[in-house]
Amino acid sequence: MSQRSTSLGKGAERSLILLWFVLSIIGIISIFAATYRDGENILQGFISLKTDYSRQSLFFLISGTVGVFILLTDSKFFTATANLWYVFGIFFMLLVFPFHSNIKGTESIIRLGSSVQIQPADICKIFVNLALAKYLSRVETDFARPRSQFIAAVIALVPAGLSIMQKETGLALVYFSFFLVMFREGLPPYVLIVGFSFAVLVVATLLLDPNLLALILTCIAALAFYILRKQIKRNRSILFAIASIWFVCVGVQRFVVPFAFDHVFQPYQVKRIYDAIGKDYIPKNAEAALEIEQKSGQKKKDNSNYNVKQSKIAISNGGLLGKGLLSGTQTRYDFVPEQRTDFIFCTIGESFGFTGSAIFLSIYIVLLMRIVTIAERQRSVFSRAYAYGVASVFFFHIAINVCMTIGLAPVIGIPLPFVSYGGTSLLTFSVMLFILVRLDSDRQMVLR
Repeated sequence: MSQRSTSLGKGAERSLILLWFVLSIIGIISIFAATYRDGENILQGFISLKTDYSRQSLFFLISGTVGVFILLTDSKFFTATANLWYVFGIFFMLLVFPFHSNIKGTESIIRLGSSVQIQPADICKIFVNLALAKYLSRVETDFARPRSQFIAAVIALVPAGLSIMQKETGLALVYFSFFLVMFREGLPPYVLIVGFSFAVLVVATLLLDPNLLALILTCIAALAFYILRKQIKRNRSILFAIASIWFVCVGVQRFVVPFAFDHVFQPYQVKRIYDAIGKDYIPKNAEAALEIEQKSGQKKKDNSNYNVKQSKIAISNGGLLGKGLLSGTQTRYDFVPEQRTDFIFCTIGESFGFTGSAIFLSIYIVLLMRIVTIAERQRSVFSRAYAYGVASVFFFHIAINVCMTIGLAPVIGIPLPFVSYGGTSLLTFSVMLFILVRLDSDRQMVLR
C-alpha cells in the first residue's frame, strides 16, 4: 500500500461520509418507527438482533467497518481488480439459478441459514460500475466508435438480462442507469432520445387501441416524408430511414410489447404497471388472477394498488409537520405492507410530515450534487466514470422509490438507499460510496 492509503481519512471527502452516516441513522429510526410494537423493551430490542431495527443497526456497523477497510486500501487495487470483480459478480449471479429461494415471487435471492439472505443482482451493481469505469478509462477505448459503445452496453446489460431471468425486473432496470455514465463519456445523445422514445411508445401501446396507434405512427411517418420531401429527392437513404423507423415502431407496438407483457413480466408486475398509468388490467387466465391476488396480500387487499393507496394516505396524514415518531396510524398499525422496505418513505412522511420529507429529500439532493461535483474534479477517467455510476444508481433508486410510493411509478421493488431495510442493500450502497471516497482521496492520480 502507498503511504497515502495507509492514512485513514487523509484527503477523504468527509461530507460524503457524514451524509452516509445521517441517512443510515434516518433509516434505522424509520425502520424502528415502522416495526416497533407497544410494550417492547427498546434497549433489549436494539441489542437482541431479533428485531428489524436491531439487525439494520448491525448491518450499519458492518458497513462502517467495511468502509474503514476500503479507505485503507490502495486506490490502484480497484482498477487492477475491476474486471475480476465483474467476472465474480456474473458467476455469483449464475449461482442463483441452482441455489435460489423463491421469495415473494423473485428467484434472485440465495438463502444462507434461516435469517441470512443475499441478492447477487444487488451486489453486482458495484462490480458493473467498476468494470464499466475500467473499460471507459482504457487508452485504446475510443468511445466514439459503435464497437466501443456496444461493449460498454454489454457490460451493463448482461447482469440486467440475468436479473430478468431471475424474475427481478426492478433491479434489472437499475442497470440501465449506467447509460447516463456512457452519455457523460461521449455516448451520442440520439441513443438516449431513442430510449426515451421507446418508453413513450410502450406507454402509448398500453393506453391506446392498437389500430389507432398504428394509424398515428403512419401519420407521423407520412408527415416526416412530406417535411423532408426535398431532402429525400437528393438522398434516398432518408426515405429508407423513415420507413425503417416506422416498421420498427409498429413491430414494437404489435409484437415486442405484447410478448414482454405476456412472457417476460409477471402478472402482478403487469397489473402494477397498468395501475401506474391509470388503466385497468384484466388477467388472461385464472392462474394469472391467482398470482395477482397472492402478490396483493390478503383477500381484503385484493387490489394490487392497495400498497400505493395506503402509502399516499399515510403521507397525507403527516400534514405539514407530521404526527411524530411512533404516533402515525397508517404505519403503526400495518396498513401499509412493506413499510420497512420499499415503502419506507411513507413512514417518514407520516411521522415528520411535508417539512420532514422535504428536508429528507434535500439530504439526497445534496448527496447527488456533491457526488457530481466530485466526479468533475477527477483527473482520472476511471474515477470520474465510477463517480457518475454511483450518482446514476443512487438517482435511479431515489427517484423510482419515491415516485412509486406516491403513485407516480409502478411498484417494482426498488429500495431507498441507506434507508430501506436490508443488509445486502445497505452494504452495497455503502461500499459503492466508500470506494468513491477512496478514489477521490487520490484524485490527483491518473488511474487506469
